[in-house]
Amino acid sequence: MKAIHLVRHGRPSQACECVDVSDVGDPADNEVVVEIGAAAINPADLLIMEDRYPGPAELPALIGIEGAGTVIATGASVRDLKPGDIVISMGRANWAERIKAKAGQFLKVPAGLDLRDAAMLKANPLSAHLMLAKFVDLAPGDWVIQNAANSAVGRHVIGLANASGINTINVVRRPALIEELKAHGGTIVIVDGDDLALQVRAETGEELPIRLAIDAVGGSATMRLADCLSDAGTIVNYGFLSGDPCMIRSDQAILRDIRLRGFWLVPFMRSAPRAEIEALYRKMAEHFIDGTLAVPIEAEYGLEQIGAALDHANREGRSGKILLRPQA
Repeated sequence: MKAIHLVRHGRPSQACECVDVSDVGDPADNEVVVEIGAAAINPADLLIMEDRYPGPAELPALIGIEGAGTVIATGASVRDLKPGDIVISMGRANWAERIKAKAGQFLKVPAGLDLRDAAMLKANPLSAHLMLAKFVDLAPGDWVIQNAANSAVGRHVIGLANASGINTINVVRRPALIEELKAHGGTIVIVDGDDLALQVRAETGEELPIRLAIDAVGGSATMRLADCLSDAGTIVNYGFLSGDPCMIRSDQAILRDIRLRGFWLVPFMRSAPRAEIEALYRKMAEHFIDGTLAVPIEAEYGLEQIGAALDHANREGRSGKILLRPQA
């Protein structure tokens, strides 16, 4: 059986190897065996390889934050899952042809959800939902600003905001993305720069109340978002694409009461009731099915092509997700 092991920290394309491992075997009484059909490569996976994000304590180790597939065997006491069900894995070691874990580590997805969408369901849609829902009380007609708007999370923010009647100001790095994200539903799309706040005012034509900013970049980009916010606005930082600490000026924090909050999905997943988690994932899956959520896929790779897959996923200027297809 083939699996992807993280064997060293460093450049992602050189950090992992496709290795032959023993088959997972038959499930124990409360276990399930799943054949992984698709797995997304996320920025967090790349950061784990670079040793900049929580990952395995010892190497080599099986990795992969996301994975979706088909149940092929269940233990005698498993009641909620059966062979043929499509599931996502809630574990963080999913890049393999097959995985085995306790039944509670898997979540069945609704019929009609494409397997490739299921492979992108676990991390990004729920992150977008929670950042929109948990920090500022938004209502239809309100405005949200975000950077890295072309990312998977950014596209989900656009889709979920549209479904709730919320307007989005979407900040990107390349002019070529403006029309693409407008077609995706972004209300306003602008290119980042030192004049970001002036661009926002020019596009909106008025001093809009903007109470929430969603920041994937960090560094001085956080400060530029703060300039766009209304007084007492909140910035939610969920990434550090720049590699630099979040920056806000003293006048922004003191005189304008701009608040900086952090978001990581893991604490929510550890503390929320199982029923709430399942309901949210059903809702996100239904949004994929009805088209509210959509992420373009740029390329798919087999496990034996892991180096090329990671190199592609780490490339700037991509226009879609990179998926692993373990059964290819």
